[in-house]
Amino acid sequence: MSASLDRTDLALLAELQRACRQTNAELAERVHLSPSACLRRVQRLEREGVITGYHAELDPERLGLGLQAFVRVQLKSHDAEHIARFAELVNGWPEIVACHALTGDMDYLLQALVRDLEHFSRFLLDRLLAQAGVADVNTSFVLRTVKPGRGVPLPAGMSGGQGA
Repeated sequence: MSASLDRTDLALLAELQRACRQTNAELAERVHLSPSACLRRVQRLEREGVITGYHAELDPERLGLGLQAFVRVQLKSHDAEHIARFAELVNGWPEIVACHALTGDMDYLLQALVRDLEHFSRFLLDRLLAQAGVADVNTSFVLRTVKPGRGVPLPAGMSGGQGA
């Protein structure tokens, strides 16, 4: 269910996606609200689950994770037990930063961040193929990122320039 958002809510969300480490006073000034009104709106957006958290963006290469891969996975079995086991394993693997269930010929798309090809090879052979009930994998390595995934698109014209 989508929340009912006005222009001010959308401006707040756009500004928080741009820079979440600003003070409430700075945020209020940027969206033309009093600090108390701004805080009330942000708290409501958090309470309603529109804002689900705040985080720091980290540079994987600076952390020694220089290789990124997208791995399409097909499971051997699609019963509830195997699907739950796969989800449990994926959630326990730090190399996997995102996992999406798919339609089509593959069941899941994993996004992996690893040190290098050797690290990926060990992950693939020792964990993904050996433990997870996987029938087939297809891997693509990222050569460069053209547009990083940052933020959620907000309705055009209501959020200070971000649009769908």
